[in-house]
This record gives sequence, C-alpha cells and structure tokens, in this order.
Amino acid sequence: MAIFAANFKCNLTRGQTQIYLTELDSYASKNHTKDDIFVFPNQAALLPNTYACVRVGAQNAYCAENGGFTGEIGAQHLKEFGIDSIIIGHSERRTIFGESQAFIAQKFAYFAKAGFTIIYCIGEDLGVRQSGGVEKFLREEFVGIDTQYENLIVAYEPIWAIGTGVSAKLEDIAQTHEFLRGFLDSALLYGGSVNETNAGEILRVPNVDGVLVGSASLEISRFCKIIESL
Repeated sequence: MAIFAANFKCNLTRGQTQIYLTELDSYASKNHTKDDIFVFPNQAALLPNTYACVRVGAQNAYCAENGGFTGEIGAQHLKEFGIDSIIIGHSERRTIFGESQAFIAQKFAYFAKAGFTIIYCIGEDLGVRQSGGVEKFLREEFVGIDTQYENLIVAYEPIWAIGTGVSAKLEDIAQTHEFLRGFLDSALLYGGSVNETNAGEILRVPNVDGVLVGSASLEISRFCKIIESL
C-alpha cells in the first residue's frame, strides 16, 4: 500500500478535471483499492469529494471559515464540497506567494483543528543542498508544526527538483527520508519530477511511503502508470 497524490497546480479546467476523476476512480476501483489516491485540482476545478477510491483535496485555502480575504477560499467552501484534505507549505506558496513559516504554521494549526488530512511540504533549494545544510533547513520548516498530528503526511520536495525534470538521486532521497523518519511517525512522500519512469525505484527507497506528483499527473495515463509502478 502506498500514497499517490496528484497536484494539478494551475492546470486543467473543471470539465477536464471531472473527466479525469471519473476515469481515475473507475481505474482505482478495478485495480488499486488498497492504495490511497489523492487529487488536488485548482480552486476553479474543485469537485465534490464523493468518489469511491479517490480523495479530492484542496491545494490551498485561507485559515478562516470565510471573510474579507480577496482571492482566497475558506473552510466553508471546502465543506460544501466535502473536502477534508489540503496541501500546506508547498514551496511555490512559500516562494512565489511569500508565505512565511509563521503563517504556514497558522494555517496548519487551523486545518489540523478541523481534522483535515494535511500533506505538509518541505524542501531545500540547490544552494542549501550544495552547502550541506539540508537537515538544519528542513528542521526549521517544522517550526510551529505539530509533528504528532494524527492526520499528517509529510512530502519532501527538494525545490531544485520541482518541475525541472531532474529528480533527486536515490541516495539523497534515502538519506533525507532516513533523517525525517528519525523524528516523524507520519507517512513520508517524495516529490520533485516524479514520473512513470522513475516512480518505481523511488517507491522502493526505504522510508518512502508514496509520491506527490506534479506535471506527470496531468495526463491520467501517466498517473496510472505511476500507480502501477509499485
């Protein structure tokens, strides 16, 4: 059993996502009912979380029921869809949208209190990797985060591997996941240029419990091959 999570980012329309989810749920029902499969569409393509074998989650939401937060969605909107899983801490939220560790911790606490399954993302840039400061950097990304939260899933995504087509070396993944396992009991995912070619070997690395997939998840045939690679 493994966890397979698809992050569509700012891709696919609502219509395309609906077709995708219907086909994926049918595929999973017939072939992989023991795996945990998540799909995170963009906000405009959110759909009810009513599929038999696929969980629909949110890429982002504000830490409030609703209110004066232009451009955001809140917990009230997710409840309407029956959504109870969310990605928090993704490097694109940290870097492009300037989310600080304090704000990320605030969001984490809010959605943890609401009982959400949280995929919490961490990962260093290339400069940190080359300097040898990975462990210190990753520790800092847990400041304010309840690592004992029962519905926590941690996704290690080195920033230099996201969307670049260059996945981390297996030995780097193994070393980092071993470090994380030293203080985390939660499931550990790897993300960063995961595709149907490398997923199998990544999933066989010790302490890797699943994968968070970006661009390779946009085509259902590719995502299904990733699921089949275990």
